[in-house]
Amino acid sequence: MTLVPRVVVVHRRTELTELLDRHGTRGQAEFFLRSRGRSLADVQDRHDAQDVALHQVRAGIPGDWRRGDAERADLHRFGFEPDDVCVVVGQDGLVANTAKYLDGQPLIGIDPEPGRNAGVLVTHRPTAAAGLLRAVALGTAPVQPRAMVAATLDDGQRLDALNEVFVGHPSHQSARYRLTVPGATAAERQSSSGLISASGTGSTGWAASIHRDRNLPQALPGIRDRYLAWFVREAWPSPATGTSFTSGLLGAQEGLSLVVESDTLVVFGDGLEADRLTATFGQTIAVGLSDRTLALVG
Repeated sequence: MTLVPRVVVVHRRTELTELLDRHGTRGQAEFFLRSRGRSLADVQDRHDAQDVALHQVRAGIPGDWRRGDAERADLHRFGFEPDDVCVVVGQDGLVANTAKYLDGQPLIGIDPEPGRNAGVLVTHRPTAAAGLLRAVALGTAPVQPRAMVAATLDDGQRLDALNEVFVGHPSHQSARYRLTVPGATAAERQSSSGLISASGTGSTGWAASIHRDRNLPQALPGIRDRYLAWFVREAWPSPATGTSFTSGLLGAQEGLSLVVESDTLVVFGDGLEADRLTATFGQTIAVGLSDRTLALVG
């Protein structure tokens, strides 16, 4: 017998919840905020907006469907199932944090504070959840397949990201490595502030800043494109290190290869440093288009 769908609602702890955990009482939290020119009322309003949004989303789940709940901090140990429908209630960044743990499951982005968030990935109002869930179940929901980036170490460890993957030194010193890029006949030894590779979804963020500053001719990938952009940050020219390979595009069958020449380099995605891979001297890091895509309902 086929199980009824399971809806997994993903959210993060509000600032008010964090403040109360840290300071113990509302009075202490209010004093802390006032000392920084902020008000408890504003933090309370945002907390209440998320509570209302979560209530509306949960009320829209059909009564006979299964339910799951995951906070951002627990995503790495939450067991998503192949037939899950994921509903993210929060900011755009929470969609990126969640995407790396999915493998084709549809994701609905709900904005609890329309007008306050950018709303690039969380494009729906909480009251739309019920209709969207029905459409997903019927197979009639519009789905945008969003390309993702993958980084793989030579020991099999892997990390996927929706926006971008960063490779660099853990303490922001110069990262040293040998870089091989598509079409090159040999690797180049480099010393830099690190390397990023971004998808079309990530091309409005960090990658866009680098692209704009360098005034590069090639266009960044769009949100529906199946290729990546990559950039080396602040490559340092020296007798031992070069700057020939500092940007480019990666198609579906192309990738970058970095052989680590620092004691340690780290790899993390979407700005989430706590969830990272660590590569030591001599290890190889491969970066390219992931075989996973985010199925964003929108």
